[in-house]
Amino acid sequence: MLEITALKEILADPKHIVITTHHKPDGDAMGSSLGMYNYLIQKGHHVKVVSPTDYPVFLHWLPSNSDVVIFTEQNQESARLVESADLIFCLDFNTLSRINELGELVRASSAIKVMIDHHLEPEDFDNYRHWNINACATAQLVYDFIVNIMQEEQLINKDVASCLYTGIMTDSGSFRFPNTTPEVHHIVANLINKGAENWKIHQLVYDNFSEDRLRFLGHCLLNNLQVFREYNAAMISVTQAELQQYNIETGDTEGLVNYALTINGVRLAALIIERADKVKLSLRSTGEFPANEICKKYFQGGGHRNAAGGQSDQPIAEVIEKFKSILPEYKSLLLV
Repeated sequence: MLEITALKEILADPKHIVITTHHKPDGDAMGSSLGMYNYLIQKGHHVKVVSPTDYPVFLHWLPSNSDVVIFTEQNQESARLVESADLIFCLDFNTLSRINELGELVRASSAIKVMIDHHLEPEDFDNYRHWNINACATAQLVYDFIVNIMQEEQLINKDVASCLYTGIMTDSGSFRFPNTTPEVHHIVANLINKGAENWKIHQLVYDNFSEDRLRFLGHCLLNNLQVFREYNAAMISVTQAELQQYNIETGDTEGLVNYALTINGVRLAALIIERADKVKLSLRSTGEFPANEICKKYFQGGGHRNAAGGQSDQPIAEVIEKFKSILPEYKSLLLV
């Protein structure tokens, strides 16, 4: 692994750069990607953000969003950009499987690969790495990269600040998760000073859903929520038919699992969704409970201790029963 500070010299001259992030990007993925984009274009680089898939409409307001190339919709253009890139920045993921078919194009590329991420157990596909599992968001690490590694804080303009603020806000649970340290608050204060309109960003991200989404939320809480008091756990399950009934779009299920975690006494919450190809799981936990261990051990996934995800090829009914059957194994931890 090469020293990340060497990038300062490499980036001194204009380069062709691709920035990519994980499939179905969230606020941190797009915030960090477009934050890096708006920083690099100020230095005269030729930059494109290539997203493996589409992403929520409530993130489309981000500065320079119109320049994003979506791999599933612009396959040939994406391949051309990756093939001709001098550098590829890989943000908010640490294994190439997280970017689906785009991953093999990145692996085959002769470009210098830079990983900036905060997830556990990175794959060794990168040449340079800025990685810290204690960071609350990849956007925090992008900020650190610009300010402390590149020493170019003056290039954090309003566009960069707005993107990075979005990434930190969303991945920190609006600044309420344990890894929201005093340093994080200092960073977001500086981003506000640089032009990020915190109140407006919160409104654009969290107060910008469709009527269908709100009715879907009510349906899930009334009909699909199960609480397992004997294990301090809760679960929400959603079928593909229900997704279609409420016209659910990308991003509409984001944050749904957190409602189950707000129940008094619940330490582990699960959201199990039947998608067209697989059943997807999102787990959230409190304290020291290892949600990532369950995802890695049983559901082909992983993540952070308190926020993890997985998947299964089994029918949703079997996945639900499998999740419920796992709870007795963790009873002692859940009842602490």
